[in-house]
Amino acid sequence: MKLKVPPIIVFLAFAVLMYVLARFFPVGYFDFFGRSYMMYGLLAIAGSIGFISLFQFFKSKTTIDPTRPSKASRLVTSGIYQFSRNPMYFGLLLMLLAWGLWLGNAFNIVLVAAFVAYMNAFQIVPEEEVLLKLFAKEYKQYCTLVRRWF
Repeated sequence: MKLKVPPIIVFLAFAVLMYVLARFFPVGYFDFFGRSYMMYGLLAIAGSIGFISLFQFFKSKTTIDPTRPSKASRLVTSGIYQFSRNPMYFGLLLMLLAWGLWLGNAFNIVLVAAFVAYMNAFQIVPEEEVLLKLFAKEYKQYCTLVRRWF
């Protein structure tokens, strides 16, 4: 399977779907004290995770192009990557959760779950197949030690 749709496009598509759902299906509206604090907290965590994970890729001098994992020159397993095999995608997930809080529609959690399912099936599994071919035993061992998302 070829990776053709960049994850940022998938993220934006799900964000738009969440907006449409909140706009035209207002039945699930919610509000609670601290909602904005939680939203900003999630955004801060997501931004930090994204920055750290990208910095580690640049520091390791390997590709950050998610549509061409075959160009990876080294396996990054230290730092934030010792806790999650996909911290960049986890950061996107946290941003969608923050967006869902901003929109205030409980049914958006279904779209967030669909984002995770889509990323697993169409992005992460194909990436893992390529990385297994490239780094064989080292990647297999890494997969047994570190969870896919968090």
